[in-house]
Amino acid sequence: MQTNLAEFIRSTADGDEADSILRKYVHCGFCTATCPTYQLLGDELDGPRGRIYLMKQMLEGTPVTRSTQMHLDRCLTCRNCESMCPSGVQYGRLVETGRKVVEEKVDRPFTQRLQRRLLASVLPNSTIFTPAMKLGQQFCSILPRTLRAKIPIPEKLLAPPTGKHERKMLMLSGCV
Repeated sequence: MQTNLAEFIRSTADGDEADSILRKYVHCGFCTATCPTYQLLGDELDGPRGRIYLMKQMLEGTPVTRSTQMHLDRCLTCRNCESMCPSGVQYGRLVETGRKVVEEKVDRPFTQRLQRRLLASVLPNSTIFTPAMKLGQQFCSILPRTLRAKIPIPEKLLAPPTGKHERKMLMLSGCV
């Protein structure tokens, strides 16, 4: 893909890497089959191809919008698309650069910034998260419907098998 990076990113380490990645991109579409957000939402902008176009436009100087931010936020960064790409496009590295630029250019509402900080401090911390999840599971019935839908139902542990039976082994002829 031909690129013409904007002045703010041209001749920087991130810009050079993004330019190299974008030039490998060939629009084949194999990535869409493995992208969970594209499969779920069915929107081209919520798949790797659409996000690559959004990032290319942004890096070429097109004004960045909340819509661009939303589509990049929806990416799970699972990198399934990289495993399917015949050109070897390093989508994960490109989306990191894209998110960095979006954070610099688009302000988030205060409540969203607060929510993101809270999640970033709680989710990785199992000493806080695990008890909070168990508490949520116990009081799931009184929670609002939107929150209730996000809490997984606790799984019952299966009892180990108690019966005993004869063991048999099959050997195919020619096996060592």
